[in-house]
Amino acid sequence: MLLGFKTQLKINQTQQQQLARHAGVARHAYNWGHGLCLGILSHNTHCSPEEKIKFPTAIDLHKWLNKLVKPENPWYYEVSKCAPQYALRNLAQGWQDCFKKKKARPRFKKKGRQDSFTLDGTIKILSSNKLKVPVIGCLKTYERLPVVPDPKNVTISRETDRWFISFKIDVPVSPTEKTKDVVGIDLGIKVLATLSTGEIVKGTKSYRKHEKKLTRLQRKFSRKVFKSANGHVGANGRSPLQSRNFIEKSLISEKILYIS
Repeated sequence: MLLGFKTQLKINQTQQQQLARHAGVARHAYNWGHGLCLGILSHNTHCSPEEKIKFPTAIDLHKWLNKLVKPENPWYYEVSKCAPQYALRNLAQGWQDCFKKKKARPRFKKKGRQDSFTLDGTIKILSSNKLKVPVIGCLKTYERLPVVPDPKNVTISRETDRWFISFKIDVPVSPTEKTKDVVGIDLGIKVLATLSTGEIVKGTKSYRKHEKKLTRLQRKFSRKVFKSANGHVGANGRSPLQSRNFIEKSLISEKILYIS
């Protein structure tokens, strides 16, 4: 079973600049690929079927990035190649989810909002609070790292002025022994409950049981006239309900009765 682990990084000024540079390259590659995809969609909408261009995959976007973008932007070579590569993968996956109507259309990324990038390759956990990642080098954490095999890839993200690292942990599943009998209960309308063992618990059906009595009492109450002989008015000129309300108000005014 895969579990996610995320902790804050303890970095210096130089490492902070390196992380920001990686996040900027990943954001630039994502926005470039997103603009290219929007342009292809716009072109295919206003052209004949023979002139339509195939919607690019993550591999196509990465090939075009190496031929068109990297030669004009040499700062791409200052960071790991994984940062733009995973950004384009996420973009392609976002468009696939959009076409399948699982999620909304991807949007352009802005600087300082959900900055993140992913690295893979030689990643080693050196100690309880230190690990090594490609290009950037050793990174320290505030919390203790789990004692697990070296992760295959890590994702580094920024929240305000703090940087976090996250990766997946493969935890073996150990089934627990059954100590008590457990039964599932499904509450219904026709019957009160149906157990997973097949047993059916019928309800009391209080309304149907007392429906005739309730109808008789409602009919009797509808014929009552306020302050009449059949209204059960007492000697003080008040009905029992009025007398009760009068007594409660008197007790409240004298601070004898407290109502929560």
